[in-house]
Amino acid sequence: MENNKIRLKILGITFSQVQTGAYALILKEEKGLRRLPIIIGTPEAQSIAIFLEGLLPPRPLTHDLFISFAQAINIELTAVDIYKYEDGVFFSELLFSKKGKELRIDSRTSDAIALAVRANAPIFITESIMDEVSIIMDDDDLLEELENPDLKKKTQSSCEGMNLEELQKNLNEAITSEDYEKASRIRDLINKRQDEKQ
Repeated sequence: MENNKIRLKILGITFSQVQTGAYALILKEEKGLRRLPIIIGTPEAQSIAIFLEGLLPPRPLTHDLFISFAQAINIELTAVDIYKYEDGVFFSELLFSKKGKELRIDSRTSDAIALAVRANAPIFITESIMDEVSIIMDDDDLLEELENPDLKKKTQSSCEGMNLEELQKNLNEAITSEDYEKASRIRDLINKRQDEKQ
């Protein structure tokens, strides 16, 4: 890994303001104030979100399957390298290691990050890309945007009269039907109710 690489962390996922039906994955530099929004599709957004939310799908998702396969044949995902930005597209490589030998594989950035979170692998980007594309955003404003207030209101109004047992049942149904956005919102509501009880 080159010296001019910056390590990134996932800050959250929100609806894309520029592309209908897509999401913005917000990354932040580990040591600094810059934020990097990356537009990703719904399947990748759901795959990243359900892992970060700790939801357990009834069947393994493609990214889970890939990591399980790599582990079964003793290949370790050691890092994700976002190495190029061109015409609005980020280019990434997956860095694998097996018995001291390094292997690089080209990947869509959204898939690479979905795999990185599962393998607990670091995500790196070049300084030049951060200089070109990153923004500095106030954390309070960003967190408010990431909470998707319209979606939360919709879920809260439909679940308001439910007790914890009913909420848990609805959570399980949402997971079974693979509606991970709804499941995430119901889980947040359950956590809020449990906190209020304490």
